[in-house]
Amino acid sequence: MLGSEGGGLVSREDIMRRLALLRVEHRDLDAAIAALVDGGVGDQMQVARLKKRKLRLRDEIVALEDALVPDIIA
Repeated sequence: MLGSEGGGLVSREDIMRRLALLRVEHRDLDAAIAALVDGGVGDQMQVARLKKRKLRLRDEIVALEDALVPDIIA
């Protein structure tokens, strides 16, 4: 079990499931951004909002991946 920000314990499986969901959402956002840019339909503000969301997802993915790797003191 791994600690969470709320103080409770989160299982490794829960983190793996959350990671999978975040990765799917990240890919979906990538496709949505590409479609807006390629199609010329999206305005700059909408594209910027989607890109910010994508970056937040990437940060959360990295944090969860780090939580899965045990701290090893060299």
